[in-house]
Amino acid sequence: MHKLEPISADLRPHAAFRRVATSLLVSLSLLGLPASQAQNAKNAKYEKTGRKLVHKVEPIYPQDLKRLNIGGTVKLDVQISARGNVERVQIVGGNPILADSASRAVKQWQYEPSDASTSILLNVEFNPRR
Repeated sequence: MHKLEPISADLRPHAAFRRVATSLLVSLSLLGLPASQAQNAKNAKYEKTGRKLVHKVEPIYPQDLKRLNIGGTVKLDVQISARGNVERVQIVGGNPILADSASRAVKQWQYEPSDASTSILLNVEFNPRR
């Protein structure tokens, strides 16, 4: 059997290297602040313009994905007309096959009328255990 020997001092990270690495990590995380603040502002815009859903069509869960226990969340950017019709659905994230199914269903949704068209962000959940 081989004995494990202690790490020599030459192989331990030097304090200066640790300081530089820490500074780099902090700098990189700070670079993300404006983008995350912009995203939070965008999300706040969507939340303020919430509309009451009047008619909802459930998305069709593709049987192959359900059988394979593949699920997840699809994020959609939805434009709603003043009359309450869904005018545009843009896929923001998620499994492309699930996103297609979610998009087709959401295009059939109906919202209450409003003074102007609005945009909302929707999360459509696909849970294979349901």
